[in-house]
Amino acid sequence: MSAGADRGKAGRREASADGAVSVDLSTLCDRRLAFAGDLVRNIKGIRVSQDLFDDLSPDPVDWAVAIRSEGEASISTPAAVVTRPFDYGTVITWSFDPSHWVATRFSDGRRFGAWYGSTELETTVHETVYHWHRFLMDSFPTEDRVITTDRRVCDVRADATLVDLRGREIHTPALVSRSSYVLTQQVGAFVHGRGDAGLVVRSARCEGTNVAMLDRTALSDVRERCFLTYRCNPRADTVEVQRTPGRKWMDVQASLLY
Repeated sequence: MSAGADRGKAGRREASADGAVSVDLSTLCDRRLAFAGDLVRNIKGIRVSQDLFDDLSPDPVDWAVAIRSEGEASISTPAAVVTRPFDYGTVITWSFDPSHWVATRFSDGRRFGAWYGSTELETTVHETVYHWHRFLMDSFPTEDRVITTDRRVCDVRADATLVDLRGREIHTPALVSRSSYVLTQQVGAFVHGRGDAGLVVRSARCEGTNVAMLDRTALSDVRERCFLTYRCNPRADTVEVQRTPGRKWMDVQASLLY
């Protein structure tokens, strides 16, 4: 084998999350799935609209000026009706805007963004409860009271050929590691560099399925689905999830997500 071929092969093999096993990314990512359907997107939101600037000034004229200024600074989009139906950020384009990229499971946050959706509503709950609970424990670990947050959930149409990683976690458990994104970020970079639209993988927080989209043009038709409220006392291990205000829909044991 030539030196050039050796270098090519090396470029397809990456260390696993613990650095002990070499993974051939070409083989790992050799299955594809033609996906045509809805994905569930669970983002921060509020049930009741509020003026975001009324704490800065008592004068409604000032509020109007602040709203207009904020609107002029917002990122433009060619499809506002589709991409901006929610209060905080866009449902589709936000993840791909370079000024808002952050490190996630399949993106290191520097070269490209990843948009995450799930095939089941419950999966989005387990994923977002985990991240919110981490925030609570970092920010308010000694509080002995119920803290709440609202979520806004929508269905988004996806039409794309995706890399299918489901089942590969059996022999490559780092795909669903709860503590390290080392391998998954390498997978994301490989898939993105190859030009694939995204990938489908088992959730690391539950038995559900997640999709990481890397091509925003494959996403369309945003439809509002429901609101959720998460309630948690940082000293407790349970997060209560409500769909109807005041009525428990499900409980999530936070410690089982880590």
